[in-house]
Amino acid sequence: MPTQFTDQVSESSYVEDVFYALATVCLLLVVGAVGLIDAGLVRRKNMLDTWVQKIVCALLAGGALAIVGYAIWEIQYYQALGVPDAIGQALSDWWLFGPDVTTFSQNLDPAVSPQADVFQVFLAFFMAYGAVAGALLHSAGLERVKAAPMYVISAIAGGIVVPVMLYLTWGSASPLTNRGVHDYIGTYSLYIVVGVWALILAWRAGPRLGAFEPHPGTGGPVPHNLGWSAFGVILLMFAAPFAFLGCGFIVPGSGYFGISMTTSGFGIAAINIFMSYVGGGLGGAIIAYRTRNPIMALIGVAAGYIGSGTSLDVGKPWEILLVSFVASFVVWGTYRLLHRFRIDDKKIVPLALGGGIYSALAGGIVGWGDKTGGYFGLTGEYAPQHATINPGWQALGVLVTVVIAGVTGLIVIFALEKTIGLRVSAKDELRGLDEAYWSAPPPPYADGPGSSEPGSGNGTIAERLTTVES
Repeated sequence: MPTQFTDQVSESSYVEDVFYALATVCLLLVVGAVGLIDAGLVRRKNMLDTWVQKIVCALLAGGALAIVGYAIWEIQYYQALGVPDAIGQALSDWWLFGPDVTTFSQNLDPAVSPQADVFQVFLAFFMAYGAVAGALLHSAGLERVKAAPMYVISAIAGGIVVPVMLYLTWGSASPLTNRGVHDYIGTYSLYIVVGVWALILAWRAGPRLGAFEPHPGTGGPVPHNLGWSAFGVILLMFAAPFAFLGCGFIVPGSGYFGISMTTSGFGIAAINIFMSYVGGGLGGAIIAYRTRNPIMALIGVAAGYIGSGTSLDVGKPWEILLVSFVASFVVWGTYRLLHRFRIDDKKIVPLALGGGIYSALAGGIVGWGDKTGGYFGLTGEYAPQHATINPGWQALGVLVTVVIAGVTGLIVIFALEKTIGLRVSAKDELRGLDEAYWSAPPPPYADGPGSSEPGSGNGTIAERLTTVES
């Protein structure tokens, strides 16, 4: 019988296990929320395929991250703890077939693998994190990008690019965090990376037929059921707090710390998350009523929490309210800029890239002077909270992330465009991807310029949604 290490399965260990397991489930609910939002925004003839692609993209990104991505993130702690051959040892221990992933925690020596059970649960958390990245990337190519390239994009982004950025920017001992770059919910490694890749994808795939120019075969892309999108936003509001609170350390007797080792508080972080809903939601509502475009009323909530994402663990509630309120206008400005350049993406690039960059820079102001970086019990260059949050390092983090994401995104997406191609045929796009891919019967209406049926691209509401920006 293998040696049993009771320290690995203590009561406190299981409390943390349950906490991070709950956060993991809520991240998966975020995937469902994104799916509901998209299901309401697409035309009825593409709804089934939207769900299928969304789920597969999420699974591929999360599964790919489990192969070696989590091990890449663990490198920072092996380096901080002075483990010989830190890179090789971390990859050996924590890749999909490594001993720390394939051995029950009670059989792992805590002197070698401390808190093994918690870190194993955190691997599942990371898989869900990758699944969110895959789901968001899929949203950038709705109704026009083929399934095969979308799956490749999700796997490469989730399996390699996101983990590398997690290693650089997310975690108290990461190379940039240890020098002052601050993050909380994954603004750099998730939102900015996804935003850059989404921008490249939407640019290279081109707009949907009828999106900006009249097309004889369609009235253009019009949401068929914004009620579903609204329900997706409500689900997002339910799931996000539990998921975000998982982005930190619970230290019994000492308190709650953000993932970058910032002093925080579980209660204040929870208040801040809901305050970001209020600020972002109110800003989005103002824009929606002024422009008569309901979409901003829906995505204002997401704009709020993404725009304050680096500050949620260190800001005061009134600061988060202000930051999140302004975030909606930053997202709206990015949306208008994309429209001017005929980039067909109404939410992912505005939210993830526009809102993400704003979040990183705002975090440098809100948290200016707060201590960050390092790891518990260490001294020297990895001493707890030896670094300081400041706008300069936040801006440098943005630059590094945009460059890495931009270069990798261009290589992958251009390679796919030149080989298997990105775009579905015009014929398939016009008849609908549900029929083209799944032989689903077409919706009971014609999608042409003469139709007045719901979702056809005509009528007062449709005209408002598609032309208000111009």
